[in-house]
Amino acid sequence: MTTSVIGYPRVGKLRELKFVIESYFKGDKNQTELLGLAKTLRAEHWQQQAENKIAYISSNDFSFYDAVLDTANLLNIIPKRYQQLALSELDQYFAMARGYQGPKGDVHALAMKKWFNTNYHYLVPEFEATTEIKLVGTKPFDEYQEAKALGIETKPVIIGPLTFLKLAKLPTGQTYQNYQTAIVAAYQEIIAKFAQLGTKWIQIDEPILATDLTKQDIQFFEQIYQAILSTKGSVNILLQTYFGDIRDCYPNVTALAFDGIGIDFVEGKKSLSLLEQYGFPNDKILFAGVINGKNIWRNNYAKTLPLLTQIKNQTNKLVINTSCSLLHVPYTLQSETKLTIAQKAYFTFAQEKLQELIELSQLTKEQDPTLHRAYKTNQTLFTRQREGTNLKIRQKVAALSEQDFFRLPEFNQREKIQKQTLNLPILPTTTIGSFPQTNDVRLNRAKFKKGEISLAQYTSFNKQKIAQCIKLQEEIGLDVLVHGEFERNDMVEYFGESLNGFVFTEKAWVQSYGTRCVKPPIIWGDVSRSKPITVEYSQYAQSLSSKPVKGMLTGPVTILNWSFPREDISYKESAFQIGLAIGDEVLDLEAAGIHIIQIDEAALKEKLPLRKTDWHSEYLDWAIPAFRLVHSKVKPETQIHTHMCYSEFTDIIKEIDKMDADVISFEASRSNLEIIDVLKQNNFQTEVGPGVYDIHSPRVPSVEEINQTITKLLNKIDKQKLWVNPDCGLKTRGEIEVTASLINLVKATKNIRSEL
Repeated sequence: MTTSVIGYPRVGKLRELKFVIESYFKGDKNQTELLGLAKTLRAEHWQQQAENKIAYISSNDFSFYDAVLDTANLLNIIPKRYQQLALSELDQYFAMARGYQGPKGDVHALAMKKWFNTNYHYLVPEFEATTEIKLVGTKPFDEYQEAKALGIETKPVIIGPLTFLKLAKLPTGQTYQNYQTAIVAAYQEIIAKFAQLGTKWIQIDEPILATDLTKQDIQFFEQIYQAILSTKGSVNILLQTYFGDIRDCYPNVTALAFDGIGIDFVEGKKSLSLLEQYGFPNDKILFAGVINGKNIWRNNYAKTLPLLTQIKNQTNKLVINTSCSLLHVPYTLQSETKLTIAQKAYFTFAQEKLQELIELSQLTKEQDPTLHRAYKTNQTLFTRQREGTNLKIRQKVAALSEQDFFRLPEFNQREKIQKQTLNLPILPTTTIGSFPQTNDVRLNRAKFKKGEISLAQYTSFNKQKIAQCIKLQEEIGLDVLVHGEFERNDMVEYFGESLNGFVFTEKAWVQSYGTRCVKPPIIWGDVSRSKPITVEYSQYAQSLSSKPVKGMLTGPVTILNWSFPREDISYKESAFQIGLAIGDEVLDLEAAGIHIIQIDEAALKEKLPLRKTDWHSEYLDWAIPAFRLVHSKVKPETQIHTHMCYSEFTDIIKEIDKMDADVISFEASRSNLEIIDVLKQNNFQTEVGPGVYDIHSPRVPSVEEINQTITKLLNKIDKQKLWVNPDCGLKTRGEIEVTASLINLVKATKNIRSEL
């Protein structure tokens, strides 16, 4: 069996791409330097895979920001507002990704959403009435030839037409059928150009096939691919699926003239049964995704080898593949110096997964693989007990009863009590939590971690920043303040460092969107809290103001979803362990006089199964209770907030209401406030703070712009239930733009209040 990789991390071993792009934004690097670094990274990634003897190496999996945005640019899906800026091609691309405010105009960025059930974000293609789909870009062809010049044959990767159109925002009254002829012609031209270059394989990604499909979707899929494949000539086409099984369309997919089909056997729970039920065509190659592209735990060969045998019983043409792109895991373990040898033995990052692919390939050729050294080494990990077991915590979880998940009194009574107690004006203004992490903040934290300054010095600096932050917010006129989170490196990593059961990396960065990278903690053992985490800074901040200062926590589901989770216990068990720990923190904050506590569940939707039939049984039936567990014991006077990031929440809005928070804030600015209609339709009881401006863009919204947004919100939301806030934390933004934006936010709110 040969091997294949669906895609590789883009940002580089030490986030080189992130830093050069940000330098380009600042004007410190020019386009030539940016393009040069990108070319160097691509070469390194290809050569690394070639050295590990990966047979099917991907190209065009590199991106300066996002592959869906790349596809939009390739196919001429560029809204006029960006074309009218008359920028260079590269700067126009970045304007679509992050907005633009400058001498040539002022435009919003494209909407941003979560990429299926991951923490990666994609840019939503935006069609206009005059949009014409046609091939205009050269990126996939250029990068294929780059690799070819290095002596490396690659399979170029293209986002598939059905996935692209289903994820796009189409003009009112239009469906993807309106674009059938044009999209087919464009993909036929792409394949023809690759044929001219002598390309052997093209990988077309259709992850949408792992979601719930209608008969119309399947019919459209069949029609476009019958046309596309009819002109493919000598080029081999690999249809690649991932993030689940393709139960709705397996027979339809295998009946088409693809030369290879990539199937996920990690998250695809029914992939094997589909294969056994329907068989697999003799004229196609099956690319079997058995190496987990989302998690970092070493593959258990004792489970994977029998699986490969079962797959091989259905086809002799088999390639061992990753389950999805390795974009979702860190680059390499080689950069980690603080993990113990024992810990490292359990983990594989992108580079190490290449070796797993090769070892599995070699073991399949052995008459008795259990005698092979690689197999024996692998199995020592799965037969010995790992450190980190806490029987006391496991007993606590087992003893939870129904009353531990419900808060009394009910929401309507609490709402009245809180309005009397807090005495806030209508349309209360606040922020999501974090303020800009300037160089001095990061330097202070780095010095403390290196032992160059004492805990007292570190804490004193943070308190100075908190005092400045509280003063700034009071001067701006915000109603509910935050302490700024200057002590926090990341909203999940910070809590993980303060809880038992986590281990941490130094360089294990994963791309979240664009230049934003996160370093997920690893849940190593049972989770517990041994002492308060946030109380000292929260209590200090509250002492500086007569206005309420929010206590800021991260919720159990987000901590779980934004960590690399354990695979030896259930997600439910992990979430409840974390929930008990954060619940203790909530009660300590309340006892310290903090009257508003925000428990962020930014990643609530990330592990939501892609198929609705699995939502409750596999996720919501424990994810929603895990959040309720955290705040079920607080007093009615204590107001519980939560926050959710970029995702499509409209389809689980009733479940979100059942979280029983008092206030929820979420992203709405980039999605044009579309979720507001859904809130109204579902009689959403929780008070809401839809983000009134996009913090992922450097542009400063005007007072008039925010005025208009609040007015739109008031047309759909009761003024007694509406909060005014940015759409996310301000950590990544600059101080000047944050101050200007918040001043405008408060001015706009006061204008509206005077009218009310």
